[in-house]
Amino acid sequence: MRFPTLTPLLGLCALLWLPVTGAAAASLDAQIADFFQRQYAQSGMQVKTRVVTPAAQWPACPAPQLALPNNGRSWGMISLSVRCGDARRFVQTEVQVIGRYWVAARAIPRGAVLSATDLQQKEGRLDTLPPRTLQDDQQVQGAVALRAINIGQPLTLSMIRRAWQVQAGQEVQVVAGGNGFNVSSAGKAMNNAAIADNVRVRMASGQVVSGTVAADGTVHLTL
Repeated sequence: MRFPTLTPLLGLCALLWLPVTGAAAASLDAQIADFFQRQYAQSGMQVKTRVVTPAAQWPACPAPQLALPNNGRSWGMISLSVRCGDARRFVQTEVQVIGRYWVAARAIPRGAVLSATDLQQKEGRLDTLPPRTLQDDQQVQGAVALRAINIGQPLTLSMIRRAWQVQAGQEVQVVAGGNGFNVSSAGKAMNNAAIADNVRVRMASGQVVSGTVAADGTVHLTL
């Protein structure tokens, strides 16, 4: 089963300022909890927050603007930006997230090519796992293990070398889908890309488009 990668959604959220108004403005900790609930509303993950900064140091205004840190982190210990008018403070907040991730279903030797039988999905605290733990099985299948991996060990991007599904200069089929239609056309890939990666394609007209590489090597655009 494939679960959507959150990297693009969370990167966008980091750039947004989300004001909090109405009933959620009762206290800063309630506002922060609501802020993160909205961040993960579409993911199906469970999230719990705890404000670490003492209440005496909280900024006081009815509807502060909250923003994620520039480093893109969205769980673990986070320095959350809280702006009240021209005043800005950073509030330390612990964000616990429960979601699904992939572990090794068996002991995997270095150099092995990974397949679906090597993977097992688990659910747990994502904020306690190593950085770049894999949540998308498409990022693992066909990849080569760079080191020995123990059974039950969470899989991370640093453990594998992903196989190129598309290589720069290769002719690829670009598929665009919309409301009730699908069109396709040929172009040339401008960069190497693995499954689920983004690739730029130069079309015959000279136009450059970007899309996601599918398991069959086609590049999918969303219109």
